[in-house]
Amino acid sequence: MRRDSRLSGVLHVLLHMAERDEPVTSETMATIMGSNPAAMRRTMSGLREAGLVRSEKGHGGGWTIERALSKITLRDIYASLDSPELFAMGNRTDAPGCLVEEAVNAALGSAFEEARTLLLDRFAAVTLAELSADFHGRMLARGKTDNQEISHEV
Repeated sequence: MRRDSRLSGVLHVLLHMAERDEPVTSETMATIMGSNPAAMRRTMSGLREAGLVRSEKGHGGGWTIERALSKITLRDIYASLDSPELFAMGNRTDAPGCLVEEAVNAALGSAFEEARTLLLDRFAAVTLAELSADFHGRMLARGKTDNQEISHEV
């Protein structure tokens, strides 16, 4: 099963956007992520609908972050991506009415729900500002002073 890495990818793009003073085009985002501009626009449209980013058309247009980084949580971004499945595992449903399957699914179901709740609570507690601060700390630890030194080639 292929992993859904959209959350990680969007966080990556948003942190690059936060380092820029000008709007970022879908083409630039696609280059950063090894994707295509249409896919980036589709992904970013959910963030726009959630009020996290805005877009402007025309020369000098592109995408910008709408809110302060301290006001955007990982959970906000996760929800704007239509809350993708968090786990690749799930309950077996091949034998409806089987009491063994019911017992197994009850145990696994409650464990999955507890894990989901814990993870979403953690997502709600982490902001883009914290990720940005971590990025800047890592940059300084490597002796870098200009974020362009570690940016992707565009």
